[in-house]
Amino acid sequence: MQHRDNQGLAPPRASDPGWAHGIMVNGGRQKIKCKYCHKIMLGGGISRLKQHLAGERGNVAPCEEVPEEVKVQMQQHLGFKVLERLKRQKGLKSSKDSMSYSQGREEGDEDDVVQIKNMVSARETSRRGKEVVQRISNRSKRHRKQYFSTVAPVVAQPIHTSFASQESMDQADMAVARFLYEAGIQFSSANSQYFQDMADAIATVGPGYKMPSYYSLRGKLLNRSVQDAGEYVEELRKSWEVTGCSVMVDRWMDGTGRSVINFFVYCPKGTVFLKSVDASDITSPEALLSLFDSVVQEVGQKNIVNFLTDTSPGYKAAGKLLMEKYKTFFCTACGAHCIDLMLEDIGKMDIMKEVLAKAKQITQFIYNNAWVLNLLRKKTSGRDIIQLSTTRFASIFLTLQSIVSLKDHLHQMFTGAAWMNSNFSKQRAGLEVAEIIVDPLFWSMSDQTLKVTKPLLTVLQLMESGEKPSVGYIYDAMERAKQSIVAAFNKKESSYLPYFEVIDRVWQEEFHSPIHAAASYLNPSIFYNRNLSSNKIFQKGLLDCIEMLEPDLTAQVMITSNVNFYEEAVGDFGRPVALRGRESLAPATWWSLYAADYPDLQRLAVRILSQTCSITRCERSWCMFERIHSKKRNRLEHQRLNDLIFVHYNLRLQERRPEAYKTRIRRGTLDPICLEAMDADIGDWVEDPGILEGEDLSWMDVTVSGEPTFLSHRVKDLDDCNDSTDDRDSDDMRGTDENDDL
Repeated sequence: MQHRDNQGLAPPRASDPGWAHGIMVNGGRQKIKCKYCHKIMLGGGISRLKQHLAGERGNVAPCEEVPEEVKVQMQQHLGFKVLERLKRQKGLKSSKDSMSYSQGREEGDEDDVVQIKNMVSARETSRRGKEVVQRISNRSKRHRKQYFSTVAPVVAQPIHTSFASQESMDQADMAVARFLYEAGIQFSSANSQYFQDMADAIATVGPGYKMPSYYSLRGKLLNRSVQDAGEYVEELRKSWEVTGCSVMVDRWMDGTGRSVINFFVYCPKGTVFLKSVDASDITSPEALLSLFDSVVQEVGQKNIVNFLTDTSPGYKAAGKLLMEKYKTFFCTACGAHCIDLMLEDIGKMDIMKEVLAKAKQITQFIYNNAWVLNLLRKKTSGRDIIQLSTTRFASIFLTLQSIVSLKDHLHQMFTGAAWMNSNFSKQRAGLEVAEIIVDPLFWSMSDQTLKVTKPLLTVLQLMESGEKPSVGYIYDAMERAKQSIVAAFNKKESSYLPYFEVIDRVWQEEFHSPIHAAASYLNPSIFYNRNLSSNKIFQKGLLDCIEMLEPDLTAQVMITSNVNFYEEAVGDFGRPVALRGRESLAPATWWSLYAADYPDLQRLAVRILSQTCSITRCERSWCMFERIHSKKRNRLEHQRLNDLIFVHYNLRLQERRPEAYKTRIRRGTLDPICLEAMDADIGDWVEDPGILEGEDLSWMDVTVSGEPTFLSHRVKDLDDCNDSTDDRDSDDMRGTDENDDL
């Protein structure tokens, strides 16, 4: 927000960037009104306004309405001014000259070094910037001399990139883009929080910053990053003894059948990446057992409460052998994988197959023709049909849900003048898709499909929300999903029972475990509302957990004798604050606060309720694993590459810690038409080779400008179509998801 439209209100020949955000009152330089909160600064001139915008307390109250980017710009500007002034003062030869300079500085600019320390926050500066501020704030003549002798070359020409011209900003954008294109880096890398952090750190240093060399990146900087990642792992490891942890086995395969296993460890404070193993030659349950056993030894048998794998027979068998060997923790299947199995089997039903085939036909046609895709985005203000999740069938049904939500837009699009006047409306594929769009039966069948799948997708969202351990809520969530399905079909058994057969079969054969039942029993928000004390499934689950997770026989007796105090809400369990906290507190936190009189029961409850029931998934890159697991690498190179993937995953997992997860929603950060970023394996819903055999052009020809550009072809421009929708520029076409990376 540059607010250049009002810069004419600044004094003649004014060059200070602060004038872009203030207005002179009655033509005076000393009386300035803030453009955001309309507060009038009396005295202090433009410096007082900049302090007001930067949030610097002391001379003026901070602005409550200023945009965050403007606030950061003011902070950086004031910080550079002080550094520049101190450097120039140091260069003066006499105190007389220094006094003369001090009197001649900008009017009202009384900022001292202490104020700058308060102004520059740790979030908005690099480590080097913070060291600079700390040195200045504790300055002495000797320290100041040392500081300027080392930093002077960097700050000799301070820059204000925040106030750069549009031309220079465009040049910077192009420099970044060219680097990404030349290096072959995925566009999804721009979604990383470290992408902007890198830019901010470079801007803090200023001109003359030299990027790290190839040898630094693979040497000392990688070593430092490994150390930092190791400290992150050790920080979380300290909590495993108290809360317990879940080991997660994330297996994935390429098109040739080669498989890699990533091992993660989950606890409420966050998830860590442990290691990666090439499992292509590990096929038997016995071989997997040996691998799993090595992970147990590395994590610590006493720390593990749950060991999560997928539902493939070999992994289930290995998990069962592992649980029988140790008998101190459970081995369960990944909840997200089980929900995907339910959705897959539901999708195989005749009515579902027909709906999904037609929905797939719609997406393939739209995403394989640039003109049609641009017309859709114009109609929907940049929205995309394809919606990605962590599993294939979750993505498919989310996409169907998206199609239904865009029903009116699609109907208008395929019946509008622009479509009717286009060549696509006369082609066979176009005619078939248009027929589907206007067919009421298709929409009726889609609605019926979503009656079943939407509740299951809600359960999946709970498992992967990352906000709190999900194990204590999964039983209740599945029960609510089934109730929702019953209500959607007006309690007509013949309509919903076929779907329940699929759901119950997968639940019983693949997912049900005593730890899930016990977690529901110990979750106060569920237990007291549904009176689970008389339910045999939950009671049996609790007893199984007591025997499995508590090897001490005396403690087992103590736990079973204290359970009735929880059931009857005796003592601290019945405090008014505990009653109110049943719904508001995380279950493990609730037990930590109100079960101090029953330490053995408290420890068991906290360990059970602190687990997850779904495997963490991060975006994967085969090229990285191919380099790591290549047999042509020497030992040193193997170690370097293993260090790289250790840092890679743990940096990503730090972004997903509970305190930061709310601001990062995975679905929506991937480009649905960029196959390299698709981890959910629904590329066949985007690409149809049969369509590409002709002269039609595909989504690969779409550029971010909102108007199609092609390698060797041209089609009629959207502006020439007789469409009632107003033209939009590229930013409007992209919408909020900004999925036009191609």
